[in-house]
Amino acid sequence: MKKKILSILLGLGLVISATACGLQAPDTSATGSSSKETQQAASDTNTTASDTSSSEADTSADATETAPAEPEVTLVYAEVNPLDTIVGQMATAFADKVAELSGGTMKIDIQASGVLGSENDVLDTMLGGGGTIHMSRISAFALTSYGGEKSMLLSLPYTFVNREHFWAFATSDLADEFLLEPHENGSGVRGLFYGEEGFRHFFTAKEISGMEDLSGMKLRVSNDPVMNGLVESLGANPTVVSFNELYSALQTGVVDGAEQPIANYKSNAFPEVAPNMILDGHTLGAIQVIITDAAWDSLTEEQQNILIEAGEYASQFNRQISEEAENEVLEQLKADGVNIVEVTDVAPWQEAVKGVIEENTKGQEDLYQKILELAN
Repeated sequence: MKKKILSILLGLGLVISATACGLQAPDTSATGSSSKETQQAASDTNTTASDTSSSEADTSADATETAPAEPEVTLVYAEVNPLDTIVGQMATAFADKVAELSGGTMKIDIQASGVLGSENDVLDTMLGGGGTIHMSRISAFALTSYGGEKSMLLSLPYTFVNREHFWAFATSDLADEFLLEPHENGSGVRGLFYGEEGFRHFFTAKEISGMEDLSGMKLRVSNDPVMNGLVESLGANPTVVSFNELYSALQTGVVDGAEQPIANYKSNAFPEVAPNMILDGHTLGAIQVIITDAAWDSLTEEQQNILIEAGEYASQFNRQISEEAENEVLEQLKADGVNIVEVTDVAPWQEAVKGVIEENTKGQEDLYQKILELAN
């Protein structure tokens, strides 16, 4: 009887622990039923057969002392873009790898296409401690409004000369320092791994042929200090619009244009309302997958290691597909009649935004220089 009570108390402790951290509690009903039947059978045997051997009694006891299985965990993962984008495919690869490594006891519940809100909405929820969103894929610059001073350096215009430069950073000794910054400054989240979604370019409803055509346009931004400065330095007017409202804002003329990586531009149907894109490549779309400290701390060490290993896998998957996927989408856009403007000389663009870089690297000049030197 004492063993039965102990078994029940252990089961209740598991459920209470899982519920308190907002994660899915394991289904213990089947185990409980099995234990009760085993104990009842042992009781009946002792009542009807007084000559039951001690070995049979030991077997019955062992059945009630079976160690509990690893708790099942579900982590809600927010993604603002559809699953067919580069970042959407990365999320799926990550979720599949977590399921594989955990034997199905860990599930990544991907909520894509912005159903949980914009990146800022998601960050507000995660940093607010609501517990309804455990993980998210975010643009590196999204953290700049939440004290991510180091992450700001990754979003400065023309920092990364090519993809190889970015991946040299993402696999360097600097990478973890950037990922752990929000945790160390008390924001309540931490980065798990990096990815990228291609270089970001401006697109507009009105036809354009060069940088000078952006002057006076209302260009959508997400209220990021770096992006605001970039748009202003090009002579345009930064206009804050939620990503979920961007399509209608372009359609109704609330804004004249915006900027996105090529794959996201197509997947969100922006060519329908803004069929002009100028390939200025002002920023590489550096991304991070983050998790709340509360969710991380609720996991066992084995579960944490599974997320780390799956993150490394998803990061490499992203690296393999990004450029090829982007090139395929670009050819589709051209075939569909989108006005694609090539930029043959990026020097005037770099000169125009020089002040933005100087303003946003103050106090971090040495760290920024380390990033630049990784291009060599």
